[in-house]
Amino acid sequence: MPFRRTVKRLGVGLVVSEMIASQAMIRQSRQSAKMAENCPEEAPMAVQLAGCEPDVMAEAARLNADLGAAIIDINMGCPAKKVVNGYAGSALMRDESHAAKILEAVVRAVRLPVTLKMRLGWDDANRNAPTLARIAESCGIKSLAIHGRTRCQFYEGRADWQFIRRIKDVVKIPVFGNGDVNTVDDAAAMLAASGADGVMIGRGAYGRPWFLAQVAEFLSSGRRLPDPSEAERMDILLNHYEDMLHHYGTETGMRTARKHIGWYSKGLPGAAEFRATVNHLSDPVAVRAAIRAAFTGVETAAAA
Repeated sequence: MPFRRTVKRLGVGLVVSEMIASQAMIRQSRQSAKMAENCPEEAPMAVQLAGCEPDVMAEAARLNADLGAAIIDINMGCPAKKVVNGYAGSALMRDESHAAKILEAVVRAVRLPVTLKMRLGWDDANRNAPTLARIAESCGIKSLAIHGRTRCQFYEGRADWQFIRRIKDVVKIPVFGNGDVNTVDDAAAMLAASGADGVMIGRGAYGRPWFLAQVAEFLSSGRRLPDPSEAERMDILLNHYEDMLHHYGTETGMRTARKHIGWYSKGLPGAAEFRATVNHLSDPVAVRAAIRAAFTGVETAAAA
């Protein structure tokens, strides 16, 4: 939630929760409940569910609808071994009939729009996303987000934006392209190559939650918004840091914040030393001081 809220404040159309295991959601584990929380500032918010049992996925969807989700998103794209070994995520692309049962069960379970995230297929010999897209549309899925890699690629190589066009061509529902969008020009090139209706950004927003607003502005007007100054980046990071401490509690919040601080610091002089220092601090006051020193140092050096 802290990252979604930060991105939303800076300007974006839709934010999506972390991937939540449907079985854990039904058990109401503390972690899954925390992941599914949402707040008014991020509305409308989509909750993304993963799982392999139709009835469990349906029940998890109902629970999240009751908790205030605006959209239920089904994950059939995660390549992680622990997810795939549980026959969830992108493993479901290998069994189209079972995938259809999950889609049908979730669509029937809620009155909310249900969307689907998937990859091109399991591997290059089995790029069946166009077939699954037609199945999804027939099941009542309202939109698709396609990561332009197969499961076996994980995040290696380049996303195949051209192949997304094959999916766009066989359905009438909106299709969003995802993968390797790291600049505003990447976003425009991906839309041109894929014919997609919109852009979904994940890793490209690490450490720069303002990037999505830059993409949105460029695609709508052609105007290139400047990156925030180092002072502005510092303020965004400090606000995000405070939000993480409040949301997770001090100990967990500090651990969670380390990866974000690392991403924000990319490109700073002495960034490696700064990250090493922050990763060994146990006092949030000291972390705040280290952040201010690192970013103020950049400002001072630039001024000199």
